[in-house]
Amino acid sequence: MNALALIRTADRISYWIGKLFAWLIVVLTFVVSVEVFKRYILNAPTAWIFDLNNMLYGTLFMMCGAYTLALAGHVRADFVYIYLKPRSQALLDLILYLLFFLPGILALAYAGYGYAAESWRIGEHSTVTAAGPPVYHFKTFIPIAGALVMLQGLAEILRCFVCLKTGAWPARLHDVEEIDVIETQLSQSEFIDEESRQATLKSAHAIDEAARHRSAVTVTDIKEQKKP
Repeated sequence: MNALALIRTADRISYWIGKLFAWLIVVLTFVVSVEVFKRYILNAPTAWIFDLNNMLYGTLFMMCGAYTLALAGHVRADFVYIYLKPRSQALLDLILYLLFFLPGILALAYAGYGYAAESWRIGEHSTVTAAGPPVYHFKTFIPIAGALVMLQGLAEILRCFVCLKTGAWPARLHDVEEIDVIETQLSQSEFIDEESRQATLKSAHAIDEAARHRSAVTVTDIKEQKKP
């Protein structure tokens, strides 16, 4: 299996696990809605609901980390980076992955495993609320999330090597982005003509493409996109 195939395999694993655990937001919304109804309508609040909300949100946050990394969605300071050539970007990324990412994620996975094992050993329960629901199953997701982010991080390191060799970043998996929302809104709008709609879409695509490839977009680029 070549480097691109390994990258794509890791991307797909991160993508589908992120998609699966993203459904927890629906569960969380349902739980909060039920609790609001019980608390303010029935005057019968649930003692352990605060802990459950934290565990659901924490699991969602941790298990979608690899997915966000796979789509290059993490926040980064781009003031200098976006003006670098792809090979320079890849070299900088590679150095940062080796110096900071790998040690940090290894520490997370190792410490998380210790926390989870100890929590299972003592049958740990939450002390935040009186009901004190068990938390050992929640802490189990810490090392799992660390392992998934590590897998995606290794794919990102491979991505850097490919870019250093070819001078171009390997393609990433596509998911729904803000540009898709813009297209939907413009297609349904009755207050914009077709020419303006196409010009706006081309400008939006120019900015989105630059962001996706982590490169700078200039006024000239946008004007070029607007040309028929």
